[in-house]
Amino acid sequence: MDVTRRQFLGAAVTGAFGGSTLGFDVAKATSVKRRLRLEGASISHSVCPYCAVGCALVAYTRKAEGGKVELLQIEGDPDSPVNEGRLCPKGATALQLAVSRRRVASPMHRAAGATEWRPVSWDFALDRLAQNIKAARDRTFVTTDANGNVVNRCEGIAFAGGAAFSSEEGYLATKLMRGLGLVHLEQQARV
Repeated sequence: MDVTRRQFLGAAVTGAFGGSTLGFDVAKATSVKRRLRLEGASISHSVCPYCAVGCALVAYTRKAEGGKVELLQIEGDPDSPVNEGRLCPKGATALQLAVSRRRVASPMHRAAGATEWRPVSWDFALDRLAQNIKAARDRTFVTTDANGNVVNRCEGIAFAGGAAFSSEEGYLATKLMRGLGLVHLEQQARV
């Protein structure tokens, strides 16, 4: 028997529809697979870290063999009045924030003239950051303007706050930056 491509595709489509009417539902099979994966998992409620909207998340975790907690799934919380279970593209990738193979686990440093990045300690990174801030502030600090008015400002450093800052964190960051004399402050409150 000689079957054309069109006849073969027609039979395949008919078979697929026939299979779903006989009780085989692909969506149901996917749901069952997901349920089995999350069976016995602990449920934790959290808030998405990406912006200040406050979308609620549900995280499913399970203890692994070595006693380590394994994160299985993160999804929107359907009981939340803020997001009603929906997440934006950033929030939908929250699982990768924790378990991505590409996530950098420690601060990295590339020395001047070097081509490779190397992992460094947090103490090294924070000391280096403090040294660079002090050097930039000392180099660009202005005590008086062109008219002789006392201004005491640092024009060589800018600060951008995160949209996930709480009000208290934003207040503290602003006070710290103003204490250093910064005039260029910005807030990343746009989603």
